Amino acid sequence: MIPRHLAGLGVACVTACLALFAWLHVAPPSSLLDWERRTLSQYALLDNGWAFDLATLLLAAGSAAVLAGLVRAGVVRARSGAAVALGLWVAGLVGVVVFEKHNWAAGPSVGGDVHRVASLLAFLSLPVAALAAGVPGLRRPGSRGAAAAVVIGGVVSLLCFTPILWALISEPWTGVRWWRAIPLGGVERLLGLAEVVTVLLMARWAVLNARKGPASSPHRPSAQPWRTLDVDG
Repeated sequence: MIPRHLAGLGVACVTACLALFAWLHVAPPSSLLDWERRTLSQYALLDNGWAFDLATLLLAAGSAAVLAGLVRAGVVRARSGAAVALGLWVAGLVGVVVFEKHNWAAGPSVGGDVHRVASLLAFLSLPVAALAAGVPGLRRPGSRGAAAAVVIGGVVSLLCFTPILWALISEPWTGVRWWRAIPLGGVERLLGLAEVVTVLLMARWAVLNARKGPASSPHRPSAQPWRTLDVDG
């Protein structure tokens, strides 16, 4: 039952996160922000920026609970690449809150640089975690459906990131700064939504695997039947 409880806690935190982000899009002053061009981190600088910080920390906490549920359900190993990548996603989310978005018009900022690195770490770590966990799961009988859903979530997340990657790569010959070359706010929101959905799919996988019991775990040896031996006396 513990994996299911952990996954359920994760889903509750992620659901609360989505509700807060939805509220930020309709409540002033954040509702006045140009969501197509302004990134999500811009909300933290407004009067109701506490909602952004709380939503991001709820997402981090929920993702950590889902990670624990995946490990307890036997979906991933605690020291696997998938677990490390999902841990980096959590660390990146916390870093985004601790080091707020910087107004680069005011000059350089170490905190602003850390914020960018934390954002990049979070955006890339989640799809890597999904693929690292999901692809091996495709080969396990009984978990292919849940694993396939997680893989699809990881692939969609990576596809949502490609416009940002293209803007960065093309900047030297286009002369357009990468954050102006694309509707960065819209792309980031689409990417964030895809990654949140992927976390929920991971939680679903943990619950489904937990229902099958310990014997179904790919990382636990299945019980061996007793064998009777004929002993000549």
